Amino acid sequence: MSRYSIEEFIAKTKQQDKEEGLFELETARMLEINLNGDVWAKAGSMVSYRGQIKFEREGILEHGLGKMFKKALTGEGTSLMKATGNGKLYLADQGKKISIINLQNDTIYVNGNDLLAFEKSINWDIKLMKRVAGIMAGGLFNVKLEGTGMVAITSHYEPLTLIVTPDNPVITDPNATVAWSGNLQPEFITDISLKTFFGRGSGESIQMKFSGDGYVVVQPFEEVYLAQQQ
Repeated sequence: MSRYSIEEFIAKTKQQDKEEGLFELETARMLEINLNGDVWAKAGSMVSYRGQIKFEREGILEHGLGKMFKKALTGEGTSLMKATGNGKLYLADQGKKISIINLQNDTIYVNGNDLLAFEKSINWDIKLMKRVAGIMAGGLFNVKLEGTGMVAITSHYEPLTLIVTPDNPVITDPNATVAWSGNLQPEFITDISLKTFFGRGSGESIQMKFSGDGYVVVQPFEEVYLAQQQ
């Protein structure tokens, strides 16, 4: 096989069956779902599929008016699609790194922009962070996921998980915060002395403070949300 030949390229990049179950990391930035039924995924994240799979946008009344009202407040970032059928589905989101988490009767909050896919068995709800809605255009939103099943989240570059203990709280930049454990409730704080160093909002420095027992996942990147750019 000659160097840089098309055969070499195919050999290096072709899809491989790893037989790891429903969710597989085909690459660090490509999720393979071995679909046999239904799965929820971020709208627009489908890259390719094979088999008999159909896609539906989230129905207006599928989850009740309460969720749709919250969805209207948070914009397109929360849009989900349901993939149904049998086959292999490939998902990606702007080349972000993908992490798979297998929830076992657990609860996790994920930034709405960093949620890629999750099993239908997972219960979910959209939570708007009202405390910052008036300060950061459009506010921030997250999705509460609870139950048992697979969840795929994304991050710009490698994520870092920080352990929170009662005597050692963690403070994060909202734009760099990916997820946190379900038993933590962030408190939003402002620090005028840091306003020139943190945040991409209206000039005030907004931080998230996590206290108690749990964990927080951050990324080495400050996300600039579409709602804030409008």
